[in-house]
Amino acid sequence: MIYKLLRSAEWAALQADGETAGAPIDVADGYVHFSTAEQVRETATKHFAGADGLMLLAYDEATITGELRWEPSRGGALFPHLYAPLRLADMVWAKPLPLGNNGHDFPDDLT
Repeated sequence: MIYKLLRSAEWAALQADGETAGAPIDVADGYVHFSTAEQVRETATKHFAGADGLMLLAYDEATITGELRWEPSRGGALFPHLYAPLRLADMVWAKPLPLGNNGHDFPDDLT
């Protein structure tokens, strides 16, 4: 599984339209940024610190529609980047990502 964090307005747009080019940073970079289970907590801390109303979306990298490339990013780690619109139909699940006392509270079942 790979994971995407969306703000509430971005999540609403994905639900309404069925697909999106992503968040403003995704549009600017020309691809949708994803994180692995090992990376997503750091992504939340670095890019969404203090943000309430986030949604955590899970996608299966083996069945996602579009070209998925694993490219170096933070510290040379490989991150999944989708060179296609993010599609609601490809999503495996979505869960709210509440803001707790020590950052965001992630589900225990990330794989």
